[in-house]
Amino acid sequence: MPFSIARAEPGQVEALCAIERKAVHLFRGHPAWTSYAALSMPPEQLLQAISRGLVWVALGEAGDPVGFVWLDAELEPGAIGIAEIDVLPLYGRRGIGAALLEHACAWARSAGYRRVDLGTLADVPWNAPFYAKHGFVMVDKHDPAFALARQRDRENGFPDTLRVFMSRLLTPPAPAEWTVWPAPAKLNLFLRIVGRRADGYHELQTVFRLLDWGDEVRLRVRDDGEIRRVRGIPGVAEADDLVVRAARLLQRHAATSLGADIEVDKRIPMGGGLGGGSSDAATVLVALNQLWQLGLDEDVLAELGRQLGADVPVFVRGRSAWAEGVGEQLTPLALPPRHYVVLDPHEAVPTAALFQASELTRNAPRATISSFASGETTENAFAPVACARHPRVAAALDWLDGFGQARLSGSGGCVFLELRSMERAQAVARQCPVAFTAHVAGGVDVSPLLSSLKRHAGAVPAD
Repeated sequence: MPFSIARAEPGQVEALCAIERKAVHLFRGHPAWTSYAALSMPPEQLLQAISRGLVWVALGEAGDPVGFVWLDAELEPGAIGIAEIDVLPLYGRRGIGAALLEHACAWARSAGYRRVDLGTLADVPWNAPFYAKHGFVMVDKHDPAFALARQRDRENGFPDTLRVFMSRLLTPPAPAEWTVWPAPAKLNLFLRIVGRRADGYHELQTVFRLLDWGDEVRLRVRDDGEIRRVRGIPGVAEADDLVVRAARLLQRHAATSLGADIEVDKRIPMGGGLGGGSSDAATVLVALNQLWQLGLDEDVLAELGRQLGADVPVFVRGRSAWAEGVGEQLTPLALPPRHYVVLDPHEAVPTAALFQASELTRNAPRATISSFASGETTENAFAPVACARHPRVAAALDWLDGFGQARLSGSGGCVFLELRSMERAQAVARQCPVAFTAHVAGGVDVSPLLSSLKRHAGAVPAD
C-alpha cells in the first residue's frame, strides 16, 4: 500500500489517539495487557509534542493517518526517546512501522542526537525483536541514564519484569549531509518607545521571552561557495531573504570558501511580531559558524546579527532578556515558568508603517526591571495603533482578552495570553474562533538553539 510520511498537525490529535487505542488491543492475552489497557495516550502532551515538531504520521492513499511515531523530549544531553510508535492493525506488516522508525531516527541524527532510547516488551515479535532488526540493542535498565524511564514505567503500572530498554547509537552527520536546527519564536512581554535617536532609530525598552516553539532550519554545507535557498518563501525574493543574507554576511566576514544549502520549515507566522525572520537568520549565523568551523564568538555573531535586524542579537545570544537601545542592549532575565496562547489573526502588520504613525507614543517614561517584575509594566506602544489600523488584530486581542490580560507581541499582528499551566493554555486554544489560529507554547530562559548547538558541537565527525 502506498503511503507517505509527514509532520503531524494539531488537527490530527484525535485520529492519532484512536490509532493508539486500536493498536493496544494487539496485546490482549499478554501479561502486560492489564497495564496497557488501563492507560490512554494523553492528548495534551501529544499536542505539545506536535507543536514542537516531534511527531510524524504515515498517511494512506486517502490522506488519512494510519500510523505515527512520537519522539520524547530530550532525556539527557545527546539522547532522545521514542514515546510511542503505532500503526493501525489493519495496515500492519506493510513496512509502515519500519519507515516511521527510520524516519524518526534520521531526524534525530540530523538534529545532533547521538542516541535514541525506548522501552518495550521483550517477548512480543513486533516489539524488542522488531527494534533489534533496526539497530537497537538491549541495555542495562539499572543504568542511571534510564532512571527517568523506569520511574515512568512504575507510574504507568508497567510490569518491570517484562519491560526492557533498548538504545540505538547514531553516527554524526557528514559535512555534506543535512542538519536541522531550531529557530524559536519570541514574545515581547511589554514594549515602550522612550525616545528617538539622531539617526532616526527609536529607543525601545522591552522584555524578550523566548519560546519552545518556532521554525526549523535545515542546512547542508557546500564546498563550491554557493549560498542556495532550496525552498523559497512566497513573496520573498532569494536576495532579500534574511537567511540568505545572514549566510552571505557570515561568509564575507569569515572569508570562507564554503557555502550552504538552506531550507526553512516555517511555522512562525510572517509579519506576526514573533521574530520569525530574525530567529531564522540568527540560527543560520550560529549553525554555519559551527558547521563551517569558523570559531567566531557570540559577540561577533551578535554584531553581525545586528546588521541584519534589531531583533537578531537576542536570538543569537539565546536567552530571554531585558532589552534597550534599538533592542540590542540585552540583560538576560530568569523569568518564572509560564505558558502562552499565541493567536494568529492572519493579518500581517508592516512594522515600518507603525513606526511612522503620527499617533505612536514615542516619549514614554523609562521602565525598570523591578517595575516589570512587579507586574506594573505590561503595555505595548504599538497596540493602539495596530488595532486602529488592523481590525482583525483588534478582534483577536478582544477575544483573547476574555480569558485574561491579552497583549500584542512586537508590532503585531499576533497577540498572546500568559497562563500558569499548559492545560489551561490548551483549554483556551481549543475555543479559538475559526477565523484565527491558536498556538500553545512554553516560555524558556535558554533558547533551544543553544541546546542544539551543544549537541552538534559534540557530534562533529573526525577528519
